[in-house]
Amino acid sequence: MWWLDIDLKSKEWLRENLRAAELPLEVLQRIADVGGPRLEELAGGLSDADWDFIETQSEFVD
Repeated sequence: MWWLDIDLKSKEWLRENLRAAELPLEVLQRIADVGGPRLEELAGGLSDADWDFIETQSEFVD
C-alpha cells in the first residue's frame, strides 16, 4: 500500500484532515509518486477504504 512510502508531512496532513473532500495538490502528488492512485483518479478524493485504513490502521509512529 502506498501509505508505507508516503512522506511524514503528508501522513500528518491526512490524519489531521481525516476524510477531507479535497486534498492539497502536494499531498495528491506525493500519493501518486509512491504508487498510489494517479492524480486523475484522485479527483474525487481518497476512497472510503483508504480513509478507513488511515483512521484505524495507520500507526502514528512512522
